[in-house]
Amino acid sequence: MDPLAPGKTLGILGGGQLGRLIAEAAKSLGYRTAALDSSPSAPALQVVDKPFVGAVDDAAAALKLATASDLVTLEWELIPVKVLEVVAAARPLFPAPSVLGLIQDRLTQKNFLRKQGFPQTPYGEAATAAGWKYPVILKRRSHGYDGKGQCRLASEADAPKASEVLKAPCVWEKLVDFKAEISVILARGRDGATAVYPVAENVHRNGILHATRAPARLPRDVEGKAVALAVEIAGALGHVGVMAVEMFLLHDESLLVNEIAPRVHNSGHYTLGGCAVSQFEQHVRAVCGLPLGRTELLEGRAAMVNLLGDLWEKGEPDWAPLRAIPGATLHLYGKSGARPGRKMGHYTVVGAAAETEFDRADKRLLQLRG
Repeated sequence: MDPLAPGKTLGILGGGQLGRLIAEAAKSLGYRTAALDSSPSAPALQVVDKPFVGAVDDAAAALKLATASDLVTLEWELIPVKVLEVVAAARPLFPAPSVLGLIQDRLTQKNFLRKQGFPQTPYGEAATAAGWKYPVILKRRSHGYDGKGQCRLASEADAPKASEVLKAPCVWEKLVDFKAEISVILARGRDGATAVYPVAENVHRNGILHATRAPARLPRDVEGKAVALAVEIAGALGHVGVMAVEMFLLHDESLLVNEIAPRVHNSGHYTLGGCAVSQFEQHVRAVCGLPLGRTELLEGRAAMVNLLGDLWEKGEPDWAPLRAIPGATLHLYGKSGARPGRKMGHYTVVGAAAETEFDRADKRLLQLRG
């Protein structure tokens, strides 16, 4: 299959901020763009050449996008496989439906990892409270993200708290005492070539990514093991495009795989302005059959902080504190209707100032509130 030629159209299933940033990167490489989203004001639909309004889980709507495109990708991994198969029958689609089918269900994903021999915390299907190895975190098998559809249980006495989450199929995972949360962002091309970004260190608040720094504070050998794990997982899946592999670093410096996201990822936002080629351009390169780009940090280090709707509680945030930071860049997604927990944008800091920004992100957000 030849590389997608400039002037051809890249279609994107999903119109959120990830789709918007993919579309902007595709345009910089000479492609036309299309995107499908249920909201006519979705971030990606504001910038693409061909906006399509419709649900991404609607096969007819997805087919319309596909037939108006030369190649299709996605920003969200939970689109039903049957819909993806309709798209793939009409146009090349990366990543493939087979990859998404393994990832969408947490239990299927974990069983895949176990079969392949990748390390992870003890887990099991959670139809009832029987057999859980407390303390546990209960997670819905699908459509759980940013802390939604989850419940932490310290002991068997907490089991009644799980009744709401258990209304849908779940898995339980044994909670681990980890030293740090890290993620590996990589791209895998159609030819199997890979390009890996510096390993990122992450902090979450209420299940939502709060801040990321790169490179992570890891011994070199541990960093190498994390990269090797992620590359091996991408190869085992036969993935094409950008992928994030989230891991726990334990106190003995061993690693456990937490989750796989077969798409551009929030913890890779630091690459936008922080690296020679962003994860968004890299994804376009991978799916379109272009050579993968360079992944090194431009100024040695970078940090990223999410901006949630909580900041807009008193109106537009005071952006002056960001303008005062050397190497800071503000990225807003064009969303209307700010609300608590909704990702409205992020900011990145590159260079020497990134070293402290990751650790002082909470104080910075208080400044932005005004």
